[in-house]
Amino acid sequence: MLSAKRLFAVFIAASALFAAGCGSTSSQSSTGEYIDDSTITTKVKTAIFNEPTLKVLQINVETYKSVVQLSGFANSNADISTASKLAQSVTGVKSVKNDMRLK
Repeated sequence: MLSAKRLFAVFIAASALFAAGCGSTSSQSSTGEYIDDSTITTKVKTAIFNEPTLKVLQINVETYKSVVQLSGFANSNADISTASKLAQSVTGVKSVKNDMRLK
């Protein structure tokens, strides 16, 4: 019986350490945030690809803590604006940093 209690105590301690290790810091995202960011990135890329005027452009999309950063080159200011609006319309996006430039 005593060994079962010790085993249970060790299990609880290990679980607490594991949970603390999965938390986010100011410079690192947690596992859940990383998965959420990957999902947001995929949704933004899909939205941009489905827009006929943006489909042919090479737009890079990165997401960190639900903030989307767009970079690359566009043919017009309208294309830059459209890409930003599409990214902002994706569920889960907190804000968009648009670093796109004109060709």
